[in-house]
This record gives sequence, C-alpha cells and structure tokens, in this order.
Amino acid sequence: MNMNLEELYHKYLNCGFVSIDSRTLPKGCLYLAIKGKKFNGNTFAQEALDKGAAYAIVDEVEFANHENIFLVPDGLLFLQQLAHRHRQSFNIPFIGITGSNGKTTTKELMQNVLNKKYNTHVTKGNLNNHIGLPLTLLCMPTNTEIAVIEMGANKIGDNAELCEIFDPNFGVITNIGKEHLEGFGNIEGVALGNSELFYHLQKNGGTAFVNIQQDSVVKMANMLTNKVTYGLDITEANYSANVLSLNPSIKLKVNDIEINSPLFGGYNAENIITAITIGLYFNIFIELIKKGIEEYAPANNRSQVIEKNTNYIIVDCYNANPSSMEIAIKNFMSMSLPGKKKVLMLGDMYETGAFENEEHETIAKLVLTLNPHKVYLCGKAFGLQKNFLKCEWFETSEMLCEHLKTPPITSASIFIKGSRGMQMEKILDAL
Repeated sequence: MNMNLEELYHKYLNCGFVSIDSRTLPKGCLYLAIKGKKFNGNTFAQEALDKGAAYAIVDEVEFANHENIFLVPDGLLFLQQLAHRHRQSFNIPFIGITGSNGKTTTKELMQNVLNKKYNTHVTKGNLNNHIGLPLTLLCMPTNTEIAVIEMGANKIGDNAELCEIFDPNFGVITNIGKEHLEGFGNIEGVALGNSELFYHLQKNGGTAFVNIQQDSVVKMANMLTNKVTYGLDITEANYSANVLSLNPSIKLKVNDIEINSPLFGGYNAENIITAITIGLYFNIFIELIKKGIEEYAPANNRSQVIEKNTNYIIVDCYNANPSSMEIAIKNFMSMSLPGKKKVLMLGDMYETGAFENEEHETIAKLVLTLNPHKVYLCGKAFGLQKNFLKCEWFETSEMLCEHLKTPPITSASIFIKGSRGMQMEKILDAL
C-alpha cells in the first residue's frame, strides 16, 4: 500500500517508536526496512508484524503484501525524511556536536549539566551517523526541551547530510585532528568536513559555541555572524574557567565556584568548559552546573580510572586516532600517579588509510622519547614499528592477554588505548 510522508508520519506518532531490527523490536512499533551490505530488511517485514510491530515499511514491492505494510521508494531515505519531519515538530534548541576528539565525553557532560534544568534528549551510544542520527530523533520524547545531537562523520559531506536531517540551530566543533584519514584524505579534509556544521548554522541564522584556544575552530568560525566564545584561563572570551589542577584530576574555578571533576588532562578540561559554557548560556545556576560536572562518571572505556589489585589503570580504548593517541600518551606520561612504573599498552589506530605507516611510526617515536618503564604494542600496523622500541608486540589483544597472565604486572600505572576494533578492553581481565 502506498502512503505519503505525512500519512506515514501520523502512523509513526500512533506507534511512538521506530525499529530497524526485527530481532529486538518492541510490540506496537513501526518497523522500517533498510538494506545493508549483508542483509535486506525487506525480507523481515512480515516477521516484524508477526512479532508485534503495528506497521512495516518496505521499499521492494514484492514484500508489500499486507494491509499494514506500506511501500516507499527508498527505506533509508524515508527514515531520514521521517526523522526530519519529526524534528520540525519541535521549536527547541537543537545542539549539534562534531569534531575529531571528545565528542561523546562533551555530549555526556552537557547532558549532565542541562538535565539540571531541562528535559534533555541526547544521542545514545554511537547512534550518530546517517542511520543512527534519524533513530535518535525518532525516539525523542514530546516533552524534550533541549536536544544534544552527536554527529559522526567519516568523509566530506557527511556532516552536511546530517545537518539537513536534524537542522541544528546551535553547534559545537570540539577540535580538529587526524581522524578518519582514510575517508577525509588529510587533515584539511577533516577541517572541511567538520566546518559543514558552521556553514549550516551561518546559512540558517544559528549560533556556534567556539573554543578560542582551538585555532582551527576559530579560523572556521570567522564565517559566523552569531557565536559564543569560551576558553580556559582567558579573559577575552564570553565564558571562561580558571584551571586549578589537571593532575591527577581536573579542578576548575568559575565565578568563584570550584568544580572538581574525576576526569583528568587538558583535553578533558576543554570538554568540561564546553559543557559549563552551554549551561551558563542556557541560564543554569553555576551551583547546578558544578553538581552536574562532579556527578559525571566516565564509562564505556573512555577516560576510566580503575584501581585493580596493586595497579592504577587508565582505560581509554573506546577508539583512537593519531591526534587523540598522541595527546593521551603525553598526558599520561606527565601525570603523577600511584604506580611506581608507567606502562603503555597501545593498539593499532584504524582508518588511517595511506597514512597508516607514517602515523604509527610517529607514535612509536613519541613513545621512545618519553621512555616509559614498559611498552606493549598490539596489531599489524604497530608490528611494523616494534623495532623502534624496546617493547613486546602481539598481533591481537587476545594474545597480549595470554602473555599477561604470568607473571602478573604489579605496582604499576597502566595506560590502555587503541581503536575499537582492537578490543583493548579485554586486557582488563588479564590484569
């Protein structure tokens, strides 16, 4: 059966939830079939109805064989159009957040702060791409007062596409670094891809929050009519915080109020001042902002601190790119930590494309200059660099885990980082 977007939007409103996975869908939902490289969601439309979905939407006519199955030209495009239509029903701040590093931590800090005053909807997990972002919008409660939407881009044009879907009226670019080089081509491509958020804001009269200590972001912000500036230990910004300590955890002062975060490092201090700025801009009392920041507990292997047996372990292995790897290693090696020995456990950085050898070599040379007590490398790319260092190399994290069982490492400060696919978090069990 054919129906137009508006008719199908009302079907969605009656359901209240969209699912693209027939295995986990809740009863009464709207099932929307999309295609991937190894699956065709159309083939599960009838199964979705049998499992309790109220309606199903397909884009292949042979599967539109039930009165509650509706046909559209393209399932993925319809998902995006439906999400855009739902976004149009809200007249609230939509804050887009993109950048090379710190997006998720910043988003979660912003959520903790904004929740102190507003019903806040944020991107869950990693639902931040051309499929995940529409799903994020379509599960947004009707009483939402502010939305914080994380944008995940792998190539030029991705952020522009995402902006067209959710039409942000506020935006943050955390920083520009060496991320997804395989897709962006080089760091200039990274900058161009992230600047698409600012272009959208400028074109539509939106407002950007600009960290004036990030030179690349400041350069991009020159195009903007509406911007709010912020930074650390700086007076020429609209909002600022004084740094009291970064080691071993972050202490900031804002308006004579001291804020103590369990996070560490200058890069996380920038994430925190971003969240503070958003809170102050949206008229949240600094005492509530302080509470939101101090209550934030990092999870999902992002900047987590774990004390295990006699070891002090910093786990930052949700993902890695050359920029985040470099700054995190430098920060770890500069910290005064409980363990007598500093140990690095590093996994390959994915999606570096033609720069793979060069970027892994750069990290190996950096580690050599910092002289940690012990270095363990995992992955084929780092395997080509092992001769630079007095290190132990393993093709996989599982192989390193086996090695670590005997003898155990004791009385050490350990830093673990690598790309998601390396699964470096497995090392925790071995420790």
